[in-house]
Parts: sequence; C-alpha cells; structure tokens
Amino acid sequence: MHVLLIEDDALVAAGIRSGLQVHDFVVDVATSVAEARAMFDGVVSDAVILDRGLPDGDGLDLLADWRAVGRKEPVLVLTARDAVADRIEGLQEGADDYLAKPFDLDELVARLQALIRRSAGRARSLIEHGPLCLDSVTREVTLAGRHVVLSRRELVLLEAFLQSPRSILSAERLKDSLYGLSEEVESNALNVHIHHLRRKLGTGIVKTVRGLGYQLGEASVTSSKNSVR
Repeated sequence: MHVLLIEDDALVAAGIRSGLQVHDFVVDVATSVAEARAMFDGVVSDAVILDRGLPDGDGLDLLADWRAVGRKEPVLVLTARDAVADRIEGLQEGADDYLAKPFDLDELVARLQALIRRSAGRARSLIEHGPLCLDSVTREVTLAGRHVVLSRRELVLLEAFLQSPRSILSAERLKDSLYGLSEEVESNALNVHIHHLRRKLGTGIVKTVRGLGYQLGEASVTSSKNSVR
C-alpha cells in the first residue's frame, strides 16, 4: 500500500518512513505544500499523512483544495496542534483522522490500517476471496487453510488486488503500490511479481485485461511445495 507522507521535519519523516516500511507500506515523502501537490498528482496513494505546519502553508489548506476537487483518499492529520479546536477544524476540513505529536508509531500504523480498511468498505482486517485469505494486520496469507509464503512485493501486490477486487488496475497504479517514486524499477518487474503470484496462488489469480491492465481473478490450490505449507 502506498502512503504519501507530507512532513517537513527530516528526522520525523525518516522515522515514520522506516517504521511504515516494516509493515509493508511504500512511502514517498513531500516536505512542502508545493511538493505535495506535485506528488499527489503524479502517484496514486492509498492514504496520506499530513502535517499542518509546512514551510509554505497550512496543510489544511492543501487538504481543503483536494477535497474541493473530489479527491477521496483517506487523510490522517499528524501535527503538534493538539487543541480540541484544532482537531475539530481538521476533521471539518476533510481529514479522516487526527493524531497529535508526539505519537506512538504502532498507533499510527493501526490508524492507517483502519483508514485504508474503511476506505475499501471493510470492517475487519481479514480479507477473504474464495479459498484465499489475507490478514492485513498480521500479513499472513492462507490458501484453503494452508499458509502461503509470499515475498514482500508479492504480498503488497496481492493486497492491492484484494483491496479493489472488481477494478481493473493499470500497470502504473500497481507500480505505485509496489515502489516509491525514487526507486529504480526494472521494465519487467511487475510481470515477474504477477508470474510468482500465479505460480503460488493459481494461474487464474490475476487476469490480464488487454490494453487496460490487470484484475483479480480466482485463486486455486497449487501443489508447489515451496509456496504452501
């Protein structure tokens, strides 16, 4: 899952980014309103973490602009402004959650997971798709009750499909879920990850929609001893 982190304190941003990456989030960092506008238009994010005190403006003004043009990505405001009036203002301007600094990283992760879960219309962490189950919190995948070993990239890719089971996802959209803007991506990287998912979860798990992208298909039990145990 991709998170856009808008935070001008380099030390705080580095800590958040490292902590989120442990939980399989792909994180891009913007340090100003201007940079955030450019990034938000160039990448599809599953959630946004937004500081208010940015060097070129208030993060809430940026949020208000996004909501005015219909952007619906879940936004968590993370700021030192912790007065009740500040919290109310943030929520009224379109924030989905509001967390004051200093904060606990585990709480931030839990709040992000809840925001993404609710934005996908789910009430719990377990995502079920036929015999396939993914727990978005524990990061465990089972197929017909048996544990499936997936790499980090494969897990993130599978989660992207499960979050939007009826949607056709473009290659660029899937790459946004897998890689940050600063990462070098091999031209065949996405195809390699899709190939591995098909080998471990059945050839029908990812359907190719010619000219448009990819769509979640049906999982089937595989006999691969290396992927299921």
